[in-house]
Amino acid sequence: MDIRSGQELAWENKVAKRFNTTNIPLEFCLLQVEISEAFHEWRKGGTNIGKELADAAISLLGLAGMTGVDLQAEVEAKLAKNSPHIYQRRPDDVLAKNSGESG
Repeated sequence: MDIRSGQELAWENKVAKRFNTTNIPLEFCLLQVEISEAFHEWRKGGTNIGKELADAAISLLGLAGMTGVDLQAEVEAKLAKNSPHIYQRRPDDVLAKNSGESG
């Protein structure tokens, strides 16, 4: 399944089950909850991290539908923009773009 198809399925599911389709601030909060649940599952070494990540992905896809964002196009554009970037690991173990790059 591609991102666009997933976005359409997530939207159809929201409508069919009468989930939130209009309150965007609430949806951002619900997405944060899903991400938090995935982190908690990972941190405790649980076996349901895939299910929690799937919940987060479905929530993100639904939010993209609510906001009219073509998430597939945005992800493809962002990956293309980021592909030439060169990163260096800092002493604090964080990756940072070379200072001469922009964007």
